[in-house]
Amino acid sequence: MTANATRPEPHAAAQAPRGEQRLRFAVVGPSGRMGQQVCALVGAASDLTLACRVGVEGEPAAQTLLAVDAAIDRGDLAPLDVLVDFSHRSAVAGHAEFCARRGVAWVLGTTGLEAADQAAVDAAAARTLVFQAANFSIGVALLLDLAARAARVLGVDADVEIVESHHHHKVDAPSGTALAIARAVAGARGQALDEVVRHGRQGLVGARSRGEIGMHALRLGDIVGHHELHFGWPAEGLVLTHDARDRAVFAVGAVRAARFAASQRRAGAVGRVGMAELLAGA
Repeated sequence: MTANATRPEPHAAAQAPRGEQRLRFAVVGPSGRMGQQVCALVGAASDLTLACRVGVEGEPAAQTLLAVDAAIDRGDLAPLDVLVDFSHRSAVAGHAEFCARRGVAWVLGTTGLEAADQAAVDAAAARTLVFQAANFSIGVALLLDLAARAARVLGVDADVEIVESHHHHKVDAPSGTALAIARAVAGARGQALDEVVRHGRQGLVGARSRGEIGMHALRLGDIVGHHELHFGWPAEGLVLTHDARDRAVFAVGAVRAARFAASQRRAGAVGRVGMAELLAGA
């Protein structure tokens, strides 16, 4: 289900209209790399309030979600507009229940979700607005759009390979962004990704299957994020590439997404949206 999204602001730093009540943010994992950057951006914005920091394991100074819930019940904390979440898949079910019950918009950037985790996300989207994205970069959102367009034109006779590179601390592979690219290609070609994806190759694998989508993951040093989408067909080839050179682009996009989700939720919207809805009409 997708919420009916209004036209988004044309740039990431857009402020709310003069006189509108500040949007109240809760940030999960405020000591993490993304959490710190999101907190800094919220703190610097005149239309936003950092209402609370929600702790994850190893962050004793931050409140637990249970403590936040109790504080709202007591009236010690005003209701939240949006929860910005880049934590771990093990926390997804609890955060889904909280946002659904409280009607809080949920910006979810956690990747590596399993089927049960995604089911919890979808259940929450039936009761509140969930903004879910594997990557909050505007450039990646444009790449997904271009990937689908190219796939529709070239069809299943074009060979497709996706190569992603990230820092050596990344725990999941392939990246959520690489999977999103693969889904964009498969969807545009009328394929079920699970039926055509091939993760790496080794040994005598035989000739490449028609319609196959190859996936390859590299883990090197401190690479923030690099994705390549290769199309190949007789006598021609096309490569679409995106580089993230600074992690700040993801925080900027996440705050923009949170503004969008919170404003939509205030208008009564429910459902699951993503970067395509945010950038629609931009």
